[in-house]
Amino acid sequence: MVFTENINRRDAIKCALLGSAGLALWDLREVWADVTVPPATVPQGKATAKSVIQIWMWGGPSHLDTFDPKPDAGNDYCGSLKNPIPTNVKGIQIGELLPLLAQQADKYSIIRSMTHGVNAHETASYMVQTGHSSEDRLVYPCLGAIVSLIKGFDGGYKGLVPPYIVLTEPQGRFSEAGFLGPRYKPFATGGDPSRNPFAVEGIVTEGLSEERRQGRRTLLKNLDTLGKVMPGTAPFDFFDECGHAADSIVAEAGKLFDLSQEKMELRERYGMSKFGQSCLMARRLVEQGVPYITINYNGWDTHKEHFEIMRRKLPEMDKGMSTLLQDLSDRELLDSTVVWWSGEFGRTPRIQWESPWNGGRGHYGKCFSAVLAGGGFKGGQVVGASDAKGEEVAERPVRPEDLLGSILALMGIDPQGKLPNAQGLDLQVMPSSQGTKGLLHEIM
Repeated sequence: MVFTENINRRDAIKCALLGSAGLALWDLREVWADVTVPPATVPQGKATAKSVIQIWMWGGPSHLDTFDPKPDAGNDYCGSLKNPIPTNVKGIQIGELLPLLAQQADKYSIIRSMTHGVNAHETASYMVQTGHSSEDRLVYPCLGAIVSLIKGFDGGYKGLVPPYIVLTEPQGRFSEAGFLGPRYKPFATGGDPSRNPFAVEGIVTEGLSEERRQGRRTLLKNLDTLGKVMPGTAPFDFFDECGHAADSIVAEAGKLFDLSQEKMELRERYGMSKFGQSCLMARRLVEQGVPYITINYNGWDTHKEHFEIMRRKLPEMDKGMSTLLQDLSDRELLDSTVVWWSGEFGRTPRIQWESPWNGGRGHYGKCFSAVLAGGGFKGGQVVGASDAKGEEVAERPVRPEDLLGSILALMGIDPQGKLPNAQGLDLQVMPSSQGTKGLLHEIM
């Protein structure tokens, strides 16, 4: 291993996140080997989006109870949520438990004709986040990993933290980086941003003050007898240099993840829930220029007690998501930030009253909804439609690759461009079954 180069900011961040043990085993610059990145081009014009906030509705939310209500379908479809409300855009109604989002409808567009026909969590998650079928022989990277590859450190990103972050738990279900490898996996923060402090893996430790952390560093240096008897040795010099740089980065990152710096009034507008504070944290990360942030929002796999769960979860979602849109807009960040709301599929339109479900909704990949805002997407629009009961796509089917390709285009990444890979395979970023025809041109 060669340790002659000065440590750069990217290496320091990796040092901070991987810890000193990893440095004793390998040179991080070898782990983060260079990959040839294609030029970022846009099929329809210049890039408008700099960041993406993905609100991942882990488990699959009901489209009928959120953004595609069907009040005339009857009790077997609507249950107790049968009174949709008007939005601030004439002609658009959404679920009755989303009154705050109803007043933000001019900022987002609803896709009511998402489809892929898969009802298994793992396969559907893979399809919605990569745009590729699970039948392909390769495991493709998800959208966040692609953005990390092209817009991350190799693409000129010089931020304080990694370019692809998940708040807060790893998504599971599939390999986010696919064949691109671990370099492009997201950094999952762990912890709960509604707690003080927000304990971020490798950066903020609950109960560990800055003074105590520095004391531990000093103790480690005092115990480093091998380094003392071999001063001037390149590997040990690199180790020390990396340690000092990592300390500095950790201290700076700790401030970034410190939500107590925000006004309590704003924090309460977001909601003091894990999701609400994750939305606020996502906004802070956008301000730092992080290209891709996922809020992993679980709890939507509602086979049982569906309506009881909706009455708890939807007001929480309404508060956090609506405040995020308004806050981004107020700070003039919405025009450069895509907000994407979706799960891996929807829920069965017809309620499963029978035992053991007793009023639940099952998995449903035939027809579901997604929401897009900011970054160049128009607001106040509806794309596609489902039938009278939300069971079939009635017009303008939208596949996952169409939605993902549209986000990439606004990020300045050609969805039909070459996807670099260590295997040297001739691959495109997104499947080319429709080329760019399937992109959401009506809202771009």
